[in-house]
Amino acid sequence: MSHPLVMLLIPVVGAAATAVGPARWARWTAFLFTLAAFGVSVVHAAQFPEWHSGRFWPAVDEGAPLAAFGVHMQLGCDSVSLLLLLLTTFMMPLTIAGSFSAVSEREREYYAWFQLLEAGILLAFLSRDFIVFYLGYEFTLVPMYFLISIWGGQQRRTAAIKFFIFTFLGSIFTLAAALYVAARQAEATGTWNFALASMVDFASTQLTGREQFWVFLGLMAGFAIKTPIFPVHSWLPLAHDQAPTGGSVILAAVLLKLGTYGVYRIALPMAPAGGVETATFFGVLGILAIIATAMICWVQTDAKKLIAYSSVSHMGFVIMGLFAFNPVGLQGSVMYMISHGLSTGALFLCIGMIYERFHTKEMDQMSGLARHMPVWACFMVLFTLASLGLPGLNGFVGEFLCLMGTFVAEHDQPAGYPGVMGPWFAVVAAAGLILGAMYLLILLGKIVWGPLKVPGASADPHEHAHGDQGHGHLPRDLNFREIAILVPIALACLGTGLYPRLLLDVTEPSVRETLADYPARVNEFNAERGLKNPTLGGPVAAAEARP
Repeated sequence: MSHPLVMLLIPVVGAAATAVGPARWARWTAFLFTLAAFGVSVVHAAQFPEWHSGRFWPAVDEGAPLAAFGVHMQLGCDSVSLLLLLLTTFMMPLTIAGSFSAVSEREREYYAWFQLLEAGILLAFLSRDFIVFYLGYEFTLVPMYFLISIWGGQQRRTAAIKFFIFTFLGSIFTLAAALYVAARQAEATGTWNFALASMVDFASTQLTGREQFWVFLGLMAGFAIKTPIFPVHSWLPLAHDQAPTGGSVILAAVLLKLGTYGVYRIALPMAPAGGVETATFFGVLGILAIIATAMICWVQTDAKKLIAYSSVSHMGFVIMGLFAFNPVGLQGSVMYMISHGLSTGALFLCIGMIYERFHTKEMDQMSGLARHMPVWACFMVLFTLASLGLPGLNGFVGEFLCLMGTFVAEHDQPAGYPGVMGPWFAVVAAAGLILGAMYLLILLGKIVWGPLKVPGASADPHEHAHGDQGHGHLPRDLNFREIAILVPIALACLGTGLYPRLLLDVTEPSVRETLADYPARVNEFNAERGLKNPTLGGPVAAAEARP
């Protein structure tokens, strides 16, 4: 049986081997080790015995030098965390291969940092102890900081510092909220215990509604910035714009999911009363993220910044699905996490391949690239359509389920999963689908179609006569390596779009377990507002509802 610790050790050993090995072999060393980590994760998934139970497997305790403080190296995963593990290990070797021609200086450091970044991400997804989760969650800041500040653009240091300060300061509030729960538990039981299962059980049943409210806000302070949720998103566009292509890919595909995963795995089950009381607030922030950043995308001239802002808009749908408090919405959120990681990561790869050729991301400086780069254009169109949610591709199912879950999240739902949002939230958010389609199609129209124009071109009357801008050299299409990088992602987008039931079936038990406390909590909340609920038969007193 595959051991979860092996997945953590492979990138760590790979980072060490890359750092001390010959520089000319650094890229291949990193690629092979990340490919090995993907292979182990596939074996782990194939042997996973609890796909349809929602339970964690296995909760391996690796010994506890800090056991006296209640910290244990407990590793395990359920179907949702395993899918995110697969996404991480799937995207990492492709990102490494995508950096072969983009990075030519300090290669050993670059690829070593990438593998350490992978180890931190995997630790966060595998951990069953809050402190261990927090270590992996926070450690990812260090490799990403160096990747941006050393190999980024002209404003790389500003972007790296802003990224670090934003996410680190937010995480302090998350840690404080968790420490409060652990201290209250130690006060009640006499022992400190940071195991997530123990903390969730204690906080959700023993803390008062007011305590859960503040605990939930504290947890969300860090997770909201990492996601990021509007309006604490301003670090993301600059970080994406200045990061090297590989950094942008992993930032969009995986790192942002640490925030939404933290909401799903920790904040929602640990403080259900707080989640219910703040649902309207975060639902409004989700709508603002969808609409406001979509409008910002319209005025962007930098293709990379446009895709970065689109990520904020997409995460708005994830947040709305999470706060729908029903299986439809939560499954939509999980699907959207995976789908966004694939399609947006691929878009950054496509833009990076163009940047290597023309050294610009400005849409006004290039157009008509489909004429001489038809293979690249096919991939660019495919991933753009996946990102905007075309039926049959991966983005559609997640968007539809998030909106449907929000639509039915009303107080009088008889299905057993009432909510506090409802149709108006879904209708307003659905407008974001139209706006998203418009700015993404504008992106395609500017750089893929139209007359051929490339940067640094000199005017040529003959070309002008044919409707083209003159050019110093024709752009070369994708080579074999670049095609080999994009094909697996394209197949994953098609597979999850055409057969989403596979992911929906395996995530349903985990989703229902996460929502276990929410029907009663939402009923209590609605009853306090005097709203009749079929599952209760009528309002109940707040004193009877709160622990």
